[in-house]
Amino acid sequence: MNTPEDHPNPDDALARARAARKQMAAALTEDQEPEVDEPVGWQPVWKRPRKPKSKAAEKAELRKQRKRLQQAAKRRLAAGNSRRPRSRQSRIGNAAARRDARALSRVRHSSAWLW
Repeated sequence: MNTPEDHPNPDDALARARAARKQMAAALTEDQEPEVDEPVGWQPVWKRPRKPKSKAAEKAELRKQRKRLQQAAKRRLAAGNSRRPRSRQSRIGNAAARRDARALSRVRHSSAWLW
């Protein structure tokens, strides 16, 4: 069974909300924009104010990035051109498998019937 304490009067709740309206509005606007000289605590990256980099810093960063990308390209090219000898077993196995597959496909696609 519900008691009156469980369900307060909606008019009372409305009156309390109206009374607290100014306090809530002040709390909402309080932390919107900090003062210029006021030190700000930790903030996530996307909320931090942007500091434009100097031209020299920007160019240095781009130089580092270009060098990194060029080194990666060289590594990729070297990996593609590496002449690492495969083991004899794998070469023989692959060749045999290719031969078998070729023979099977010839039989499958031939017009000769096997009785």
